[in-house]
This record gives sequence, C-alpha cells and structure tokens, in this order.
Amino acid sequence: MASPILLSGLLALFFTAALASDPSPLQDFCVADTNSQVLLNGFGCKDPKMVNASDFSSNGLHITGNTSNPVGSRVTPMTATQIPGLNSLDISLVRIDYAPWGINPPHSHPRATEILTVLEGSLEVGFVTSNPQNRLITKVLQKGDVFVFPIGLIHYQRNVGNGNAFAIAVLSSQNPGVITIANSVFGSKPHIPSDILVKAFQVDNNVVNYIQSNF
Repeated sequence: MASPILLSGLLALFFTAALASDPSPLQDFCVADTNSQVLLNGFGCKDPKMVNASDFSSNGLHITGNTSNPVGSRVTPMTATQIPGLNSLDISLVRIDYAPWGINPPHSHPRATEILTVLEGSLEVGFVTSNPQNRLITKVLQKGDVFVFPIGLIHYQRNVGNGNAFAIAVLSSQNPGVITIANSVFGSKPHIPSDILVKAFQVDNNVVNYIQSNF
C-alpha cells in the first residue's frame, strides 16, 4: 500500500497537471452572445436553439486591407467578435496586408501562439526571447513559407519587397489580444511618467516627450 506521503505527492502532481490547461468544452459550442450583460472570462453563450450557420461564418477576408497609415500595414481579424461561433474554441485568425517596406510593428499576444503563412510577397519576421538572453530569432520568408511566434513573445514582420505582401496568421485563442509595444509604452492613458521612461530607455526627457506626442 502506498504511503500517505507518496499518495499526497501523486495527487498534487495529478491536480497540477489537470490545472495546467484549459478545461474541455462541456457542450458542442458556445456561440458568443455579444448582447449579454453578464461579465465572463470570454462571452456568454447564445441560446443553442437560436444558433444558425451565420454564427459560424464571416466574409471579406479576400479584400485587401488599407495600408495607408504610418506603419504601412493593416490587420483584419477574425476572432470571436467577428465569428461568434469561435467563442470557447481557442482559435482565431487574421489577415495582414503590407505596403512595400511596411511593418507590423513589434507586439505580443498575451493569450496565443501564432503561426503565420505568407501568401504573397517576402516578409522578414522575428521574435525576441525573454530576459536575460533577449535573443532575436529572425528569418526572411517567401510565398508559401510558415513561421511560428511563441505565446507572449515580442515579434514583428516587415515587407522586404517592392510590391504589396499579405499573410494569414492563425492564433491559439478566440481572443488572443495584442500589445503593441510602442503604443503601450508611449501611448498609455494617462501617460507613464516620463522620468520612468527616461531611466528605462536611458534617453533625454525631451526625447520621451517627443515620442509620447506622436501617440
């Protein structure tokens, strides 16, 4: 017979493993009810009897995004907000369009790993590992190439061609979230105190004020 100490250890290991991933769905689907006033970690469920095919589909992903903006890219999302049937299914996708030499600036997804496929053009892609190494892992992708950005890590893409480019990325969450580094650090409301940013970036206060004014 196992000792109480061994049994306790095995139970602790079991419950730790059990809590290390999302629970399995308890129903066929949970179509997002975007009109619900109930606050949940995600969206509440629409009455299954009221669900129809349009809850599981969307359109327009063939349309080229407008890249006439300072960074030269446009992200068109297909998350649970656009496709209610994605709610609770832990997957979504985006279309990303790039003007010549446009960028999808450094950002991270707090809730999702991303796998990107280039469908047109050439993209330089990269992500940075966590402290203390902060190693940049980068590669130039051609049409048909695939690249993975691990969950939570800062990453970017840049069109390195003279023509337009676009890609499709799949993310392992129905609501992956996005933290664009420059916007978050210099465009928060209210602003992060400038003396903190001066010390963090080792620059003059006038530089911080100038950058904040652009966001």
